[in-house]
Amino acid sequence: MTQPPDQTASSRLALAHVSKSFPGVKANQDISLSVRPGEIHALLGENGAGKSTLVKIIYGVQRADEGEISFDGKPVEIASPKAARRLGIGMVFQHFSLFDGMTVLENIALGLDETVPAEELKTRIKAIL
Repeated sequence: MTQPPDQTASSRLALAHVSKSFPGVKANQDISLSVRPGEIHALLGENGAGKSTLVKIIYGVQRADEGEISFDGKPVEIASPKAARRLGIGMVFQHFSLFDGMTVLENIALGLDETVPAEELKTRIKAIL
């Protein structure tokens, strides 16, 4: 069984006053979020609420117009998914972006920069869960 998150730990990932606009729409406005090691968060909202935009900012697919992202207490610029992965940030896209004929493990492995043996990948995933 996994241990509960350490409530005294510093933030692993922190967003401060992040905003993102597209022509005619404010997708994210003044979003602040703090995630400590071991925590799991859910983003809930209606279609068009900005959930995917926020996650794409964290993963380096899109850039925020305003605000700051910190990782382990240091400001970072996540300019690309590769930069996000170097920090240990990964992303599995929504169900319609997954390959139906592949397992969860195989879909996750597609996003890795390096080849990781399946058994090692299983061990890493179990350590997170």
